[in-house]
Amino acid sequence: MILDNRGLEPPQPMMRTLSALEDLNAKEALVIINDRRPMFLFAELDELGHHYETEEQGDGSFRITITKSGE
Repeated sequence: MILDNRGLEPPQPMMRTLSALEDLNAKEALVIINDRRPMFLFAELDELGHHYETEEQGDGSFRITITKSGE
């Protein structure tokens, strides 16, 4: 699943991402694309125990792959 959060103002990207994660099963992945590095989201993902990998794109956006933790 890919969630394109570009063009949205905070906190919309974080809210959309966390909502989409709730719909996933454990170990499933969600890819998000954000205009900026989502520092507050990273703190929340760490707290929830989800794994994520970040790739900065050529246009300055960020592609983050989030794997939902096992429950």
